[in-house]
Amino acid sequence: MASPPQGDDDLNALLGDLETASKLPAKRRQVGIKPTVEAVTSALYDRGALPDELARLVDLVTVRSHLDQASLGAIIRNLYPSRKVDDKTVLKLVGSLGHGELKPAWPIQSLSLRWLIMVYYLLENSSILSQVYAVLFNLLDTAAIRPQLCHLLALITRRKHVKPFRIQAVLELSRQTGSDPPLTGLLRVFKNYYPEIIVGEAVRGRASAFKHPDIQWRQRLDKIQQQRFENPDEGPRNGFAVNHALGRQMKGGKILFPAVFTQHAQENSVTLEEIDSADSFVENLEKIELPTQLVAVLADPLLQKLLLLRPDAEGFARISNWVAGCMSDVANGDADSDLLLDMIDVIHSYARSTRTLPPLLLTFFREFFTVWNGLDKKDMVLETLSYAPLMDFKQLHQSLLTSLEASLLDNTAASQVSLLNYYTSLLRCWAVTIQAEENPDTLPLGSVSDLIGHVNKLTLTLTQTAPSVATYLAILDFYECSAAIFSQQRLLQHISVAIPPGLVVYTLHFNHSLEVISRLCGILATYKRAWEAIMSPALSQQLTKSEREQVNTFNAFLMDLCNCLWRGRAFATSDLNAQGCCIPRSIEPALERYLRSIDPALALGSAFGLSHSPVLSLQAISYMRQLEDAEIEENELRARHAGPVTQSSLAQLGNKGGMQLSWQAYRSGVLKFLEAKGFKGFPELMYNTMKNLMKERHQA
Repeated sequence: MASPPQGDDDLNALLGDLETASKLPAKRRQVGIKPTVEAVTSALYDRGALPDELARLVDLVTVRSHLDQASLGAIIRNLYPSRKVDDKTVLKLVGSLGHGELKPAWPIQSLSLRWLIMVYYLLENSSILSQVYAVLFNLLDTAAIRPQLCHLLALITRRKHVKPFRIQAVLELSRQTGSDPPLTGLLRVFKNYYPEIIVGEAVRGRASAFKHPDIQWRQRLDKIQQQRFENPDEGPRNGFAVNHALGRQMKGGKILFPAVFTQHAQENSVTLEEIDSADSFVENLEKIELPTQLVAVLADPLLQKLLLLRPDAEGFARISNWVAGCMSDVANGDADSDLLLDMIDVIHSYARSTRTLPPLLLTFFREFFTVWNGLDKKDMVLETLSYAPLMDFKQLHQSLLTSLEASLLDNTAASQVSLLNYYTSLLRCWAVTIQAEENPDTLPLGSVSDLIGHVNKLTLTLTQTAPSVATYLAILDFYECSAAIFSQQRLLQHISVAIPPGLVVYTLHFNHSLEVISRLCGILATYKRAWEAIMSPALSQQLTKSEREQVNTFNAFLMDLCNCLWRGRAFATSDLNAQGCCIPRSIEPALERYLRSIDPALALGSAFGLSHSPVLSLQAISYMRQLEDAEIEENELRARHAGPVTQSSLAQLGNKGGMQLSWQAYRSGVLKFLEAKGFKGFPELMYNTMKNLMKERHQA
């Protein structure tokens, strides 16, 4: 069991002890160095080495000192960098290679090369080893470090490095050593760039596979490196260089997704591995040759960029066939269903990077849902599917959504909320697609209305199965997103407006959360502006029968909410379009009797107004207190309002020596008070609906 992780100060002190001990022969040391080395390696295993610590440790292993080989070897084997590896560290290690009295022993040099291979994908400057290619190549005649050198050279070799004299040198050395496998492996790399120069006989021998030196070491490094992605002072990863990690490690150490590698490149082409910057990517975009295994696109950001900017039908077909092959293996029992779960990680990363989900991956998910339990990696699955393209809704529903709902829903409210959140994310992604498109006619915008109509059934269900503020806020998230789409006037002649169900609107209106009601009012105000724009002379759009019915229903929402909040006529049905909040008429007498038993002066019609509403009454009386406090500082008040405020009570208050305030000024003031508090939905709806308030704001 590893010891507890050392703090920064503790490790610095241990490194100081090591540096002191390295300058003294073992016989002159007062204490043994072994416990210090063990403490250092334990700390490195637990939390890795910071850049400054890494530099000090590399100094210890690259310079001849009095530390024994066992101690130096232990340090290198536990040298886990917690950040990127800088150029200075790489150059120190390269400079320590070769013959010489001051050079480290051959086993240490071998371990140093092995370490460079394992951290190659973490180099701060991916081209630094390319700059010292000649130095590394000239060390190939050193047998003690040749296997590691060949592996490292195989990683960094690009077309520009493969010169005739180097090919000749490796061929000659291979003949001298009896076709040494590492040299044969390096020759095969050279042959990929110049197949017409290197004859087949030269590479037919047994060759090194250049496998990762230590998978467990790499897995430990990956865990330590996780903090790099959460560290705000860490710069972004270079997205214009191939991810040279040796494949994507999945469960059981199985390499599922290969790294980008181009075989049999042509003389006038450029391989993706040669790209190391945005400039070189742009300059060579049309000449870049597609890699051998295009499925690497799922894991490599640079290949993703290439296929987005230069789509290739044959390439996508190859990827589709590979994915189909994996699904077929699972279906036939040749592979475990965990294989599909493993693929989710990489597909999720691909979808987040490209903000797209190609049709071939939609096909993958149809098969995936046949074995998915609805729980494993649920958040990752739903986020990935939120990037589904804007397409015909019936087709999307049949090909994907039906299977998703069947797998996800388990007769619990939690699963229904998860599905609603997914639909909200999907609609947001569609909104981005719509906003980015200059010509909306090219998009199947009818799918937006179809999706809202589909989700309307889900929100109705949720108001019954999970009547909580959290659920209501999730419902509002969806309708805010839909309202934002309809607020774009350029889209209104291409898209049909779809409104929320009436029961959802009234259920949310009569809940006890101020935030919920405010957001609901804001959504309705946005919808109202959309309908006004559609019927304006600027669009002169003829409404369909369905749209006219929706307008009538929507006008009922507005009239009912204004009757409750502003006009003191809650549940009235005598006004044009009013539906009385869909309350059965038989219930009204019972509600009236209940209110009279509590407060004989309180009428049902005004019970949900600004002053008496259970949700708004505190804000209303707080506004009144604020006015009175300000008035006291300037003038003497002989009376305060006891609350709740009514039109008649305001008149009586003035006669008693209290504030002189009109009923209209009071209500307008409450709206401004709510707006200042962040509850903008109330004033937004009222100022867009009540004619007297419209005129007041216009004059202001």
